[in-house]
Parts: sequence; structure tokens; C-alpha cells
Amino acid sequence: MTTRTQTTLTETQRGPAERLLDVVLGASAHLWHHRPGLDVAGTWVAAAHADAKAQARGRKVAPGLFVPAAVKLYGQLLELYRLNPTLMAHFASYALTQTDWRDLKVATCALMLVQEHAGLPVRDGQGQVAFHDDDFRAIGEAMVLHYVRRSTRMLTPKAVLRVAELLETPEIARLNRAAGFGDPASRKPPLGRWKRVAQKWLAAREANLPMLQGLVKAGYKETLKKLARKAGYKPASQGFFEVLGWKQKQAEAGHREVGLHGLTLVKRERFDGLSEAEICEWIELERLSYKEVVGRLPKDVGLTPAILAALLPSLSDRDLRLMTPTLEELGLLAEASVKARWERAVSRATDQRSLNIAKNVRGEDLRRKLEEASDNAARQAVAEATADADVRVMFLIDKSGSMEGAIEQSKEALSRILAGFPLDKLHVAAFDTMGTVLQPKAASRVAVQHMLAGLKASGGTVHGAAVYALHRAGVRIPEAAKLVVMVVGDEAGEAGDQFARAFRASGYTVAAMALLVNVAGARGNTVRTGASQLGVPFSEVSVGQFADPYQVPRVLQALMDAPRVAGASQSGWVDRVMSTPLLKVA
Repeated sequence: MTTRTQTTLTETQRGPAERLLDVVLGASAHLWHHRPGLDVAGTWVAAAHADAKAQARGRKVAPGLFVPAAVKLYGQLLELYRLNPTLMAHFASYALTQTDWRDLKVATCALMLVQEHAGLPVRDGQGQVAFHDDDFRAIGEAMVLHYVRRSTRMLTPKAVLRVAELLETPEIARLNRAAGFGDPASRKPPLGRWKRVAQKWLAAREANLPMLQGLVKAGYKETLKKLARKAGYKPASQGFFEVLGWKQKQAEAGHREVGLHGLTLVKRERFDGLSEAEICEWIELERLSYKEVVGRLPKDVGLTPAILAALLPSLSDRDLRLMTPTLEELGLLAEASVKARWERAVSRATDQRSLNIAKNVRGEDLRRKLEEASDNAARQAVAEATADADVRVMFLIDKSGSMEGAIEQSKEALSRILAGFPLDKLHVAAFDTMGTVLQPKAASRVAVQHMLAGLKASGGTVHGAAVYALHRAGVRIPEAAKLVVMVVGDEAGEAGDQFARAFRASGYTVAAMALLVNVAGARGNTVRTGASQLGVPFSEVSVGQFADPYQVPRVLQALMDAPRVAGASQSGWVDRVMSTPLLKVA
């Protein structure tokens, strides 16, 4: 039986499956930030919310691309590509069509557009073309050109532009040159096929002016201009410039032909001089969006309850959740129809950002419902990961003395994730040298916090004590179900074979094991060694990752995807990635 012990392998022995899990379980969710931040030892921290320690240690960074996170993520993707280009190609296709991780889409697309498998001819000993190499750059092109009406799983104009911005970043350009993806002597960063595919993307929108108008209406006008300039796009008609309201002038060489004369520019006039009622009429008549309106409002009018109410049909569920403090301040959530729409948006949350938004509202009811949105995101992630299998989960929580100073972080992480699991399929026990079975009163963050409140760090460490405690409490796993074990702690405990023996003695057949690493002092190896003894896949993720509201759902999905074949050592999540069809240019 083949086994995989991820963290005990040397760097040279770790395979592509392990590195792929590293990308999902350990990479930053965000590369671009829209507000000032601090670089604290390579981690981005919002400047406005940084504590005194972070302020003292951190280096100020402007809004935009956070280079340390970009270099880390791109470097991980590049290493995965070196080990297995085919897996990287499937992962890029998976990232675009199966995830909502926007910055991962940008990074994988950038790599696929510049990597070396470009469909070039391979010649035999006589110099004749024997065959053509795989053209994985075409996957990068397909990622840019992929279009599904009303879908959020495609590249936005901003994302297409960011692909180039990422590739032009000096640190990323150096990685690409070192990998052999560009001329090492060139001063220009390797862009691969970006310009060509960006021109195709723009041409498709120019040929469909309603689509172009829709992008302008959605607030992408300036982005489209930047995209056209960077790609060196030459429009075929004046309509392109007219829709963008883009006045043209002759180039110094005098070679410009299109858009110089007779342009009827579409301008966004300000609403100065109009009353609130007249502005609302314009919004309803022209079906204007929030982005189209907010910058055109007169200072003496501003964003009023009536204007925002007129704009509500244009707001997405995500917009509504983000704007909760504004809706509360303007009193719109007192309206039954608006409240019902907002509650639907909360029920459909796919990330846990609502926990941050909850800090900025005054009403207790709103705060509670925003916290429910966080629970909903975790539930959805678990439901998607377990849709085709009966999965049971054991959480084993280390509360031994070695966790002094770290147990509170374990509690916070668990409060974000445990609410995602159905109570009848969730089994929780804490341990030192004795195991204690825990049971939340409800599947909610508040109930989990209540359950964990009494945990204090003390005593020795015997992981198996939690397993035996669950067995004594009558916990039995159906034969057809898959058991995923998640341990929270530092692994410093008994020998791994003793931990494995606890499962066998209790009659539990483990399908996969994961460690949520939370280290206050020394790090042990009980869990990974136990996984090796049981011959099951092992994954690990830092508890700190669960502080990121966007990272929680994707980490849960990866951890919960138990192997599909009994005894297989590869994660079922990796199998899912490999089964994703490669994108093709239409």
C-alpha cells in the first residue's frame, strides 16, 4: 500500500499533489488590496486595523499588488508546473471554472500564458517535424476568452489587465526568466501571449457593442482604456471610442486612421442641478448601476435613501452584504422588501467577510445575521465537498499544557469552521491525557464558541485519549461512510503508531487525516506519523489561515475531500482537479 506523509518528506521528495495542496492550504487569498496596508514579515495587514505591535514591525505599503504574497503564490505555481505541467494545466482550468478565487485565476492564467509548452514543432534526427508539443499557452488564452453569460467564473476586464500587471512585476519577471520563459538578456518582462489574447478579448467586445456598453455600465470604462493601451489594441471602428467616451488625437507619426473625426462621445454627465426625485427618475429610466451613479451625485444631495433604493436592483448579493452599514445608516433595512432581499443575500454568502462587516453595524439583529452569513459560507463549502459521499468528521482539539498561549487561537479558528458541519455527522473531543467529548448545542458560530469557552491549556498530551473518549460515548461510523479526522494543535504527543492504534482498537477506519497547525512552542509529529501508519492521505494547514474570510471555504473543501478509492493515498480533491477538462479556445 502506498502512503504519503507530507511534512516528513524532504523538499526534493515532495510531489506535485503535496505542492498543489500547499497552494490551496497555505497561500494568501488576496494579492491585490484596495486600501493602505503594512508588510509584517511578508504578511499584509490592514493599516487601519493594525495593533501597536504590527505598527512597530510593519512596513507601509500602498494600495495595489502586495508583492510578497504574489511572489509566494506564483513561486508555488511555478514549482508545481516544473514537477507536472499537465497537473498545472488542469489546475488552471479548475481554478477558473470551479472556484471563486479571483487572484488565483489571475496567477494561473499568467503562468499558462508564458510557460514553455507552446505547441512548437519537435523534429526528428533528420530535421523533419515529428510532432508538435502540447500547447498549454492555449489554456491561458482560453482562460482569458472564456465567457458564460451571467457567470462570475470568468475573468473580468480588471482581471485581464492584472494578468499583465503581474507578469510585469520585476520580481515575477525574474522568476519567469529564471524558468526559461523569456530572453534572459531582455529588459522587457516576458508576457507570452498576453497581448495577442488581450487584443482578441477586446475585439470580441468591440464586435458586440451591447456587451461593451454593459462593461462600461458596470464601471469598467477606465479599465478598458488601460487594457487597450497596454495591449496596443487598434479598434476597427469609431464605435469603440464612442462607447468609452474616449477622445482621440493623431499620433506623432501620423498613422492614426480610426476615431479622429466625427466621434459622438458617450459621456457620463454629472447630476449637478438635478433634484433627488429627478436623479431617481434617471436611474430608473436608464437602469443605471451604483458605480455609474455614485461619482456623479451633487455634493448637496449625496447618496440618499431614495437614490440607494432606486439603485438596489443593480446591486449583487455580495454588494448588499458589503453595504450593510450604509443600508442600516440610511434606514433602508427597516423596509420589509429591502430587508427580505438583504436576508436572501446573507443566506447565499460564499465567504466569511460578513464577520468583518458585522463589526461596523449598530443593530444586534443585523450583527447576528451577518455572523449567520459566515456560518452559511462554511456550510456551503462542506456541502459541496461532501455532495457525492457520506463523510463523517472527527475534530480532536489539543488542550494540553503545551498549548498555553495558543488555545484561544484554536477556539477562534474552530468557531469559524465547525458551524459548517451537520451535527449528526460531526464528532468533537478535546484532550490532554484524558479525552472529553464536546457537543455544540446548535450548528452556529455562537454555539461553537459556547462549547469551547471552558477549554483551558493544561496537562500532558495523548491524542488517542480523544479517540477512546468518542468510542466510549457511543460514536460509531457507518461502514459505507468516509471518516475524516482533523486534529488541532502542535502534534507534540505520543508516538504516531500509538495514535494509529487508537483508531484500530476503536474500530474506526480513517479515510483521510488533517492537521490544523497551532504551535505555541515546539512542534511534534504525532499526527503525520499516525497518518503514515494508517496509510491515509495527510494534509496540514496553519490555523492562521482561518483568519482570512475568503480562505475558510476553500480550505474546508480541500480538507474534506476524502480519497474516493479506499486506501488511496492521493487526496480526492487532487483527483477532482485532474478530472477537470482542459479549457480550449472556442
